[in-house]
Amino acid sequence: MTTVCFPFVGDLIGGSHVSAAGLIRRLDRARYTPLVLLQHPDGAMARFFAEAGIATEPAPLSPELVHGRAVSPAGAARLVATSLRLRDYLRARGIGIVHSNDGRSHATWGLAAKLARARLLWHHRGAPDAMGLRVVAPLLADRVVSVSAFSAPKPGRYSAAARTRVIRSPFDHHMQHDRAEARAALAALIPPGGGTRYVAYAGVMIERKRPLLFVDAIAALKARRPELDVAGVMFGEALDGMDEQVRARAAVAGVADRIHLLGHRTPGAYWLAASDVLMVPAVDEPFGRTLVEAMLVGTPVVATRSGGNVEAIAHERTGLLVAAEDAVALADGCARVLGEPALAARIARDAATDARARFGEQAHADAIMAVYDEMLAAGAR
Repeated sequence: MTTVCFPFVGDLIGGSHVSAAGLIRRLDRARYTPLVLLQHPDGAMARFFAEAGIATEPAPLSPELVHGRAVSPAGAARLVATSLRLRDYLRARGIGIVHSNDGRSHATWGLAAKLARARLLWHHRGAPDAMGLRVVAPLLADRVVSVSAFSAPKPGRYSAAARTRVIRSPFDHHMQHDRAEARAALAALIPPGGGTRYVAYAGVMIERKRPLLFVDAIAALKARRPELDVAGVMFGEALDGMDEQVRARAAVAGVADRIHLLGHRTPGAYWLAASDVLMVPAVDEPFGRTLVEAMLVGTPVVATRSGGNVEAIAHERTGLLVAAEDAVALADGCARVLGEPALAARIARDAATDARARFGEQAHADAIMAVYDEMLAAGAR
């Protein structure tokens, strides 16, 4: 039996943690034992895993890394020094595989895994030009798993492309939520006059996900279809003052009363089920979880024709794809869904069927365990 270490750095919960939890629940315990390590054992992430029924342990001390920010030269030196202590920990615990799930865990644990002679699975959920994927993964990773063909490393003389598998994120395809109940819960959060047709934004509020473009699209929707009583509901934690930028943009665009920042809420699919449409304005999104969650709960999706979105959605069949960086195109797509009930119902039905067929948790776990098997066999040779 092989122990697989899942180290998590920081305390911001994102799609990588939801996906990892789905994998951990489905691991074959006769072959693989998970060890989940948390840098913040008493924080939000600990509560998240506890609610998922997954045991965790405190990780050895390591530097705090800021989400979305490059590691400085001084920070890199601290990580190298820390790697020696983490190497000893991995050896003492008899870790066979380190499965890192985001940029901060790659940076903190990648070298330690190499020094400890554990196998390293680098789970890439970012852009294909990410520095770590291009520079560090070819040196340290035994295998790379990419969540989409878009985000996978490109072939080259110095590349991890030959060691990469595309395995899309897992989803609980049995998830069901009472849409009427969820809608009533959402309506209770919206002040009178704040809109009754709910267009949702879901995800961490950072530049790449284009929350400001969402505001612009709501303004365009209001201007082009004033008869639609629209509320732009934004679910997710704001980083780097993005919440204030959103409020300022909404005020300038004349939709301050129609933009509602509702923070991070769980379960995310419940709040998506409450919404009439999910708008995905992100550019170069590797493979968005909320997009597929919306498909599973019957909420139509309007997304940019960019990144991994085109791998998840078939235009006009399981959602609508529109031009990237175009607020009017996003507004018009949402207007179609809101104004054509038959179209919305057909898209919701076909999208749910498609998502259940392609994105199940067990199929994902089987594919990941096949990669584990490869790594261990290669190490034995």
